Amino acid sequence: MSKSKPASFTPYFAQDDADQVRAAFLAAGQAEGYQSVTDLIEAAVMREVKRLQRKHNNGRKWEPVAPGALRPGRRTLEEEKNRAL
Repeated sequence: MSKSKPASFTPYFAQDDADQVRAAFLAAGQAEGYQSVTDLIEAAVMREVKRLQRKHNNGRKWEPVAPGALRPGRRTLEEEKNRAL
């Protein structure tokens, strides 16, 4: 987990996915060194961010984006429907 002061960031999961995140944490989280579900989610997301940096930004960090710059909330029903295609 990051050592700096945590920022507020709330991921949303489909129920089945959330169930699996909790199950994975309870089954293997402590053995893998995760002290909380947040630690597990943060590690997974940061692995993906680093992969994206390597693929799309020559391995460099992007310029920071301030809170409020992204659209808040979940996908719309229309976005969810199109995502499943």
